[in-house]
Amino acid sequence: MPTASLRLSSTPAGELATALAAIPSSLGLTREFPPLDIPSPALPEADLTHLAFVTVDPPGATDLDQAFLLERDGEGYLVHYAIADVALFVEPGSPLDAEARRRGQTIYAPDGRIPLHPPALSEGAASLLPGVERSAYVWRFELDGTAAVLSTSLTRARVRSCAQLTYETVDEPLLREIGERRIQLERARGGASLTLPETEIQENDGVYSLERREPLPAEAWNAQLSLMTGMAAADLMLGAKVGILRTMPEADPSAVDSFRLQSRALGVPWAADVPYGDYLRGLDTSTPAGLAIMYAAASLFRGAGYTVFDGSLPAEIEQAAVGAPYAHATAPLRRLVDRFVLAACEAIANDRPVPDWVREALPELPGIMAASGSVAGQVDRQAIDTIEAALLHGRVGESFDATVISARANSGTIQLADPAVTASCDGALEAGSVIGARLDVAEISTATVRFSAV
Repeated sequence: MPTASLRLSSTPAGELATALAAIPSSLGLTREFPPLDIPSPALPEADLTHLAFVTVDPPGATDLDQAFLLERDGEGYLVHYAIADVALFVEPGSPLDAEARRRGQTIYAPDGRIPLHPPALSEGAASLLPGVERSAYVWRFELDGTAAVLSTSLTRARVRSCAQLTYETVDEPLLREIGERRIQLERARGGASLTLPETEIQENDGVYSLERREPLPAEAWNAQLSLMTGMAAADLMLGAKVGILRTMPEADPSAVDSFRLQSRALGVPWAADVPYGDYLRGLDTSTPAGLAIMYAAASLFRGAGYTVFDGSLPAEIEQAAVGAPYAHATAPLRRLVDRFVLAACEAIANDRPVPDWVREALPELPGIMAASGSVAGQVDRQAIDTIEAALLHGRVGESFDATVISARANSGTIQLADPAVTASCDGALEAGSVIGARLDVAEISTATVRFSAV
């Protein structure tokens, strides 16, 4: 994918450096933690350190939430999936617990993470780093030959990861085999994945780069293990009638009708007999029309939230994009709600009551997660907008080739090929068309970029 870079001023007062550094504080975020005690509790008695777990994460990651071991079992498979045991270290009601609830989730800013937990915990004591014993929630799935789940168990145990792999270097044939078969199951249940090019901000020796890239296949296969675990967690909690789900309603019929019309206008119609997920999986986002349609599809992935229940089942239990009930359960180092889901599921799976500290926290979790999710989105958008303005600073008046990815009355959103910038554009636009766009505004201090069609 196209990349663009800009060398920062060597002085701390450089305009871009100043603007980026100001983003977290402008949103009330602090990277530093108050003085907090990180306990050193005893690890569980159950010992699964003989299992050869591995982790797969982006290069350089240190907050490792998940590790897996995949095995063939006759015509089917065994999946061992270990999740970091944060609850072992966080006493309910403690200052550490209160600080985590204040933060909600790890925020990714241009100059590094603003973590949910102190690094001594999230990158040390609880992280599933290779070669060290850790406590984990270990899920065990028996799958049939199609990778459908036959049985599930969950226990708290000691584990030891053998290797830390990356998406670029992972060479696990069963990960691909199981991942692709789980994708087929996703297709069968009507699930859909919105696969947009990811925007990454990178810095190296004072040079900021903005890159958009397509996710690697291994990321999709690994994501299927996480989705499978989240679905199993939802099933456990629904069976016990207590827990918290990640839910999303079906798309509004009028939004679906509008999307069908747009796909037809762009020359890639969504046939009535083709499931939504199949249609998205078949799009070629390297073409102007395919990219425009994929961005437009985001309008159907709205309304996601958290649904709490205790004693009776909620009216809404499905996550429409997953095509099944689903819960967040696989990223407790980076997302608050997962700690509570895992503790609830482990108790339910082993015929014990859900801990009181979990039940008492359930009503406040949706609000915490919604607030932190909003802040995370603002950080992402402000950072990207600021760097895009810097990449184009000094080029006001120039014209660029661009693809229209959405259009409204007399304005819309365009995607430049080089540099890789998404921006607002004035003029009579048509989604999917390729146009010339003149740069009218590129202001770093306000993170403003504006084009007009020519």
